[in-house]
Amino acid sequence: MSATFSAERDGRGERPGRIMSGEMAEQPAMLRRILDRGAPRIREVAAEIAARKPRFVLLTARGTSDNAALYAKYLLEIRLGLPCGLASMSTTTAYGAKPDLRDVLVITVSQSGGSPDLVASTTAAREAGAVTLAVTNNPDSALAAVSEYHIDILAGPEKALPATKTYTASLLSLYLFVEGLGGGDGAAAADALPELAEVILGRRDEVKALASRYRFAERMVITSRGYGYPTAKEAALKLMETSYIPALSYSGADLLHGPLAMVDNISPVIAVVTDGRGGIALQPVLDRLRGRGADLFVVGPKAQVDAASAGFVLPTAGVAEELQPILEILPLQMLAYEVTIARGQDPDAPRALAKVTETH
Repeated sequence: MSATFSAERDGRGERPGRIMSGEMAEQPAMLRRILDRGAPRIREVAAEIAARKPRFVLLTARGTSDNAALYAKYLLEIRLGLPCGLASMSTTTAYGAKPDLRDVLVITVSQSGGSPDLVASTTAAREAGAVTLAVTNNPDSALAAVSEYHIDILAGPEKALPATKTYTASLLSLYLFVEGLGGGDGAAAADALPELAEVILGRRDEVKALASRYRFAERMVITSRGYGYPTAKEAALKLMETSYIPALSYSGADLLHGPLAMVDNISPVIAVVTDGRGGIALQPVLDRLRGRGADLFVVGPKAQVDAASAGFVLPTAGVAEELQPILEILPLQMLAYEVTIARGQDPDAPRALAKVTETH
């Protein structure tokens, strides 16, 4: 596709951010690959696990994958009514706790599948009787080896340090898995996503103009509710790890419980407004933010963008609310990229960041 990004060349004659921009541009083709090639295997894994009737789900992840796991938590609880929790890995890796995990499904999400704490906690979960599923971009990883089941997200090699395509690949793979766990398919509902993603990524000039507005921001607040909340957390992470702008993510409900006091007309607030119940639940928060004179940037439907200081209209008409996060994050990935370039930094080489984080 044609979604490329411009920047000054560095001392090696290479464009800063060229790897990250190239990987963002791969996302439409990658989403199509998952739907065409990955979906049958995902359905097979989901059917096998469904036959074992798990009574509870624990989700284990770090960083960007943790935000994908949070998305899966919303899916599992809303779509299937299956109770879920986000695992605290140190309870087993540092404290040696031995919980009873019989009839529990433990899903570990990891791009590389190489983090020692993820491998150790998954091993401990399997020894404690859990059904273990690894969702990774590396079928040959240590995590895949210690898990009973594995889903390959088929994102292809990701060389940029900030994760982009592996995040959206994880979301779509987890969506297809949850739909399969409930006896459905899911692929038909998601069929429009690759084309819509290409449309969004082709609107880079809009994002570049927005980036010039926010390049000097000293902090940002990002908020949403429901399915959009993982998007808010992932957008904050992308901004922090590429541009180094302190970006605080809050559920809209939590924002009203105190943090709203720090909102003023200087620090931008980004609101991710899903077209559905999550957006409706966020409306009182948007009203309070406008009442405080906040510099409000909305990613969402046109009516919400028109009522804000700035924004990016998402083509979500006809897209199920639970699938919108796969599209919502795309303009925010581009925003993180463009703000970083505008600040004279290289999003391909953020300081203190490694592709495999060696936590224990």
